[in-house]
Amino acid sequence: MPLPPVVKTSDWKAVSELVVSPEKYFRNFIRSREQVLLDLEEEARQEGIPIVGPVVGQFLALLASITQSRYILELGTAIGYSTVYLARGCEAAGGQVTTIEKDRQMADRAQATFRKAHLVHRIKLIKGDAKENMAYLRGPFDMIFLDIDKECYPGLLSDCEQLLKTNGLLVADNTAFEDARSFNDLIFKHPGWQAVQLYSFLPGHAPEYDGLCLAMRL
Repeated sequence: MPLPPVVKTSDWKAVSELVVSPEKYFRNFIRSREQVLLDLEEEARQEGIPIVGPVVGQFLALLASITQSRYILELGTAIGYSTVYLARGCEAAGGQVTTIEKDRQMADRAQATFRKAHLVHRIKLIKGDAKENMAYLRGPFDMIFLDIDKECYPGLLSDCEQLLKTNGLLVADNTAFEDARSFNDLIFKHPGWQAVQLYSFLPGHAPEYDGLCLAMRL
């Protein structure tokens, strides 16, 4: 029987944190962010604006990079926090993010964000209803990030299926919300999708304990 690993004295603090407070321990792994993102985090905190936070933001950027996505669609821009991460993630591939926001005041703030981040050339912002505007979009997209009112998710699934390429990636936020239950059931049983639900501690996310759905279009 193998012996347990030796824990160095310098590691006892981290081990203690993990045992006593896993949340405190995993907050140690939040990466540094550019100033525009830090400013948005502060705005979100002061005004109660839901954002995905730095961990999910980095996750989105990583997914975009791994999948070498060149064409990304985001439904629900808000102040542009997640959009910046998506744009950074597809930057190496010379990609572009198309993002839709129905709240015109939020959309204007997001546009200001993109200018500050020097990403205007990489982001196309559409002001209006997601369902209405998706009818005019031309795919295929490599990746779609879904983050609008959760009760709207089921009604958008067929549109996402039409616009997303075969083997493309759909990421849906806040799937632990009560209003997302019908969507969760629908995509789980749908023969056109292979979906995985993750319920996690997501530091900086609104809320920090929530679900993410990752689904591949078959």
